[in-house]
Amino acid sequence: MRLGLNIGFVLGGDDHLDHLRLVKEAEALGFSVTWAAEAYGSDAATLLTWIAAQTSTIDVGAAVFQIPARTPAMTAMTAATLDRLSGGRFRLGLGVSGPQVSEGWHGVPFAQPLLRTREYVAIVNSALRRETVAFEGKHFTLPLPGGPGKALKLSIRPVRDHVPVYLAAVGPKNLELAGEIADGWLGILNDPSYLGEQLNHIKAGRQTRQAGLGLEDFDVVASVPVVVGDDLAACADPIRGYTALYIGGMGSREKNFYNALAVRMGYADEAKEVQDLFLAKKHREAMAAVPQQFIDSVSLLGQKERIADKLTAYAEAGVTTVALTPFESTAEERIATIRTVAEALDHAGIGD
Repeated sequence: MRLGLNIGFVLGGDDHLDHLRLVKEAEALGFSVTWAAEAYGSDAATLLTWIAAQTSTIDVGAAVFQIPARTPAMTAMTAATLDRLSGGRFRLGLGVSGPQVSEGWHGVPFAQPLLRTREYVAIVNSALRRETVAFEGKHFTLPLPGGPGKALKLSIRPVRDHVPVYLAAVGPKNLELAGEIADGWLGILNDPSYLGEQLNHIKAGRQTRQAGLGLEDFDVVASVPVVVGDDLAACADPIRGYTALYIGGMGSREKNFYNALAVRMGYADEAKEVQDLFLAKKHREAMAAVPQQFIDSVSLLGQKERIADKLTAYAEAGVTTVALTPFESTAEERIATIRTVAEALDHAGIGD
């Protein structure tokens, strides 16, 4: 199993410099990849380009490029450019986001997200293979019929023959799609005891792709919050806002994929309470309502030995990359945290 690092967004001030310090430490520790995100603030491509220019061995990954934010051709152009400039270190993570961001921020209908994703990935892969791109689908048609447009070929060549594609997936059908059309899965709120259920859907997709195909060469990436300390309740506290936001506020009452995930994981009553409080703008109460057990199940909490045990549980469940999100408040503390986790991985003896 390998370690990765989530650096999230650029929020303001000098936090981008803190991100760079953390990535350079992760690179020195042998981490395989750093992932950057986007919502409706900083974009992932610019941050990853800046990081790639100042590193040499660690991969840079989008977690994720929002599908409604770019045409598939633009995503292929960006992926090829990042792969070229980074010396073949780019990983392309994609996700449909949610209806509020897709329709409210990008002005793109959210309808039929699975079919939209399937068509999108097909076009991106075709372009990155440097084929002459012609596609006729329900959501995308290239070139447009009846006009002056013609089918074109990507003019820049990526370093690698294939840029790996990852899908951020939560629901069963999207997990199956990830197994069918992607090279890896970007998971969130991952409990080792529930991963088997999720990986069964991915395996079904792999079988659809090719009979007898398993999870070999498929990267199972678990995004995991981490706080090091002696007091488990105190370690969980910084993660409460994160979990409450996802369960309670990442989407509407009718369509929140993360709330539905918590329900499937056995927290139906708790998920409803967190969502009710969050949508009523009682955010502190929503944070307090997230069960300690839930936070512990999807995080790395405690000292090195306890973290080593949890890393072993992730590896045994089928995770191939644990992408760490340190929740300490300062860069120095976050650097100390990823060092502790690297030591824990060595202690567990499960590093790749």
